[in-house]
Amino acid sequence: MYDFIIIGGGCSGLPAAMYGTRLGMKTLTLAELPGGLITTTHLVENWPGIKSISGPDLAISLMEHATASGAEIKSERVTNIEKVENSDGQTIFKVKTGSNEYEGKTIMIATGTKHRKLGVPGEKELENKGVSYCALCDGAFFSEKTVCVVGGGDSAAKEALFLSKHANKVYIVVRKDILRAEPANAERIEKNDKIEILYKTEIEEILGAEKVEKVKFKDGKEMPMDAVFMAIGHIAQTDLAKELGVELNEKGEIKINRRSETNIPGVFAAGDCCDTGFKQAITGAAEGVTASYYAYHRVDLNAYF
Repeated sequence: MYDFIIIGGGCSGLPAAMYGTRLGMKTLTLAELPGGLITTTHLVENWPGIKSISGPDLAISLMEHATASGAEIKSERVTNIEKVENSDGQTIFKVKTGSNEYEGKTIMIATGTKHRKLGVPGEKELENKGVSYCALCDGAFFSEKTVCVVGGGDSAAKEALFLSKHANKVYIVVRKDILRAEPANAERIEKNDKIEILYKTEIEEILGAEKVEKVKFKDGKEMPMDAVFMAIGHIAQTDLAKELGVELNEKGEIKINRRSETNIPGVFAAGDCCDTGFKQAITGAAEGVTASYYAYHRVDLNAYF
């Protein structure tokens, strides 16, 4: 029996694991791919105390800190969570994976998000053949090529800046008339001769036989292109939470309070899968640590702080 079971091993799950073990709870973290989406980020420059660090290096640092604290981390995909009563009449949670079943007094859901798809003809057919959702993962394959990034936020800006290190030309395809990038990244783009922004532009189709060859815009124009990188947001991965009966908002995100509590006592949540308006690695870490603290209070009714 665990005191605290964490589902997810990203920037919320790993700090929660570190803090849970520091509080003396028997803590288990289950994550199919420990590290989370931060591993696909080129640079993180808003993590307090570190001016600049790569996403993979930050994930490794979080993992090392958690394991050094004594956290137990297993690379297993959770398939089901069930609320049951034990022989003493206490509510506990059974967490099933593909190969094991675990019991916990409290749980935290930190399942993050998945990349949103554009949904145009050619996207699915040419995925991994020039259509990508991760510049860090695939950017180097398009050295000296022409590529585009689809998106109007800071994620698109950062993807374009990274791709400019490899490609000859990078277009940012923005549906509206403004790129909502952080000031520092907007300034970098303005100074980068390789990057060009196409405002009020939408892709209608991605064309190519065995690989991406060109894109067709909604105005009918076509442009030769070697790769299309999507940066149009994410979708919360909350199917497990929904099946358990956790309350979601209209976007499918988990509703939490300032204690990272859900509507089900003993079930906490943190990170990008939650309904918080500002989603960053640092805020997700804070939510995870907060969940650990209040899970500890629920497990130990005599907690003195």
